[in-house]
Amino acid sequence: MYFSIEKHVLMPFEELLKVENVRRNLLIGIPKELDPCENRIVLTPETVGILTRQGHRVLVETNAGMKADYTDRQYSDSGAYIVANADVYQADLLFKINPPMLDEIDLMKERQLVFSFLQKTQLSEEYIRKLMEKQITAISFENIKDRFGCYPIVRSMSEIAGSVSVQIAAEYLSKSAGGKGILLGGISGVNPSEVLIIGAGTAAEFAARTALGLGALVRIFDNSIHRLQRIQANLGSRLFTSVMHPQVLTKSLSTADAVIGAAYMRDDQSDYCYITEDMVFQMKSGSVIVDLSINQGGCCETSEVRCLEDPAYIRHGVIHYCVPNITSRVPRTASMAISNIVINMVLEMDQNGGIANWLKSDVGMRNGVYILNGILTNPYIGNLFQIPFQDIHLLMAAF
Repeated sequence: MYFSIEKHVLMPFEELLKVENVRRNLLIGIPKELDPCENRIVLTPETVGILTRQGHRVLVETNAGMKADYTDRQYSDSGAYIVANADVYQADLLFKINPPMLDEIDLMKERQLVFSFLQKTQLSEEYIRKLMEKQITAISFENIKDRFGCYPIVRSMSEIAGSVSVQIAAEYLSKSAGGKGILLGGISGVNPSEVLIIGAGTAAEFAARTALGLGALVRIFDNSIHRLQRIQANLGSRLFTSVMHPQVLTKSLSTADAVIGAAYMRDDQSDYCYITEDMVFQMKSGSVIVDLSINQGGCCETSEVRCLEDPAYIRHGVIHYCVPNITSRVPRTASMAISNIVINMVLEMDQNGGIANWLKSDVGMRNGVYILNGILTNPYIGNLFQIPFQDIHLLMAAF
């Protein structure tokens, strides 16, 4: 048997070695929230300890965690540096709950990386243009996707908001809060109260779980048969579900004691309302509406954005509770939930060698970027304020 050995087989070739990403110690800043109604904080002392043990430096503004019941001493014991207001904005990476206010942007340095919620209902053209002028890279928590295509922070906050919404409804149904003076679940010999839920997503599911746990009669409305089937399967019990037939919805609203607005409102639905003012007019006096969709403009025509200091008002005899940051009512739980997700994001960014490499490899994280090095990449914001925007996927190919 003969083997043919050709010349190219004997030629030496370069060995291909794996190129490791270069780790870089991060300087992370956690400012105190300026909004008096915001009680949450992005990183807890426990997660700060994980970062400092990895060699990163964390700057925490004095009393930043006070409203979530975290002291400066706890952050200091975890390895953080407690600094004044101006110093925290000199970090390479900022973590905030609310987007930076205009005065805060003035304190920020150029080409900084900022993570925060976007809060589309409070956007302004001046805010966007000031970030662009400083060549900031801004990433919104609510638009970040994981590898499964889910929105981890939105889901986590929705779980809390759904549970809290029913607790709020129970509180405002009491006579001392101006309600009808009824118990949400009822007792033996007394009919249970009726809870109507608009939407069948995560917030709706956890609202339904809480209401059912208290013994209430639950009705769920959504235009998606798939979501209605899924929530019924997840809850493990048969309950009233319906698509958004106006006549059926109006009849159910007229007998409901509490309404939870948990429908997800897309950008093209910002002016659409599932519950009209005429429907509210036909509701029982002393009933309660908790509109969790107020972040996207609200699913009720009579909804108005309020804050935790003045959260409720009465319209047509119906108590309305419309607070965008409703999870701030339980800031410690909410802070821990956000922190558990953010810490993994920071460690993953560190392993990828920085934000640029991370965005190239992680499409889900790229989805959260609305400004990249001063270039607007969010079509909704661009169309809203008539600001030119670029496709982030094309931009990443150029870096």
